Amino acid sequence: MSLQLDARQRAMLQEMGIRVFWPEATPVDLSMQGQVEETEAIAVEVAPVEVRPAARSPEPVAVRAERPVALPTPLRPDAPPRQRMPGIEAMQWEALGEAVATCRACGLCEGRHNTVFGVGDLHPDWLIVGEAPGENEDREGEPFVGQAGKLLDNMLAALSLSRHQRVYIANVLKCRPPGNRNPEPQEIAQCEPFLRRQVELLQPKIILAMGRFAVQTLLQSNEPIGRLRGRVHDYNGVPVVVTYHPAYLLRNLPDKAKAWADLCLAQGVLRGSST
Repeated sequence: MSLQLDARQRAMLQEMGIRVFWPEATPVDLSMQGQVEETEAIAVEVAPVEVRPAARSPEPVAVRAERPVALPTPLRPDAPPRQRMPGIEAMQWEALGEAVATCRACGLCEGRHNTVFGVGDLHPDWLIVGEAPGENEDREGEPFVGQAGKLLDNMLAALSLSRHQRVYIANVLKCRPPGNRNPEPQEIAQCEPFLRRQVELLQPKIILAMGRFAVQTLLQSNEPIGRLRGRVHDYNGVPVVVTYHPAYLLRNLPDKAKAWADLCLAQGVLRGSST
């Protein structure tokens, strides 16, 4: 099965910085018969990004501490849930949204401006799962806005999709971690039932997991994304395709082509399940 691109989609891919030579040269056969074979291009592992610590400031620590940033107190691994609303697994859509909006099950509620429940078609083919809201998402109450959101919109448009038609977008966490830090395990554990119920109510045909924490939460795997790409996984009976987060792609432009291959894989799986 091949994915045909019209002139508008080609222009969108060019704007994303992706030069597409496939599928005209060699169509890729994507099937749902167990596993999807990895092509040589998809099997390439991405070297981890080296994060160098910032240089120490010569100024005294007292100067930095004049305006301390309040961080939430992490829960102990054995601590009971903090006021998480019971019965999430049986909630319907309106009640689930209200439960997220009023949730105080972890310390992230103390610093949020808005919860970020999700946006899109309530009867989607695609469910796109990201990691956590950032500053823009926290301000606007919608996932994937700002530059990362624009890139995601371009990626969807290249497949004749949009965030309001055939697509629903959600995050693992519904509140922003302070300073856009990584989600903590306790925070993910408190928020995961909301995402699980969203999947049950939406009944998507394909899930696109974007970013390390989305992948780890859905697949319960610590394998790097580079090793999980190029094949189809499963989340409670829904096929899952793994790819990089748009924010990562903005910092690592060559990997945009790999993300495009992941979207084509998901598109092929979706079309195969519809035949």
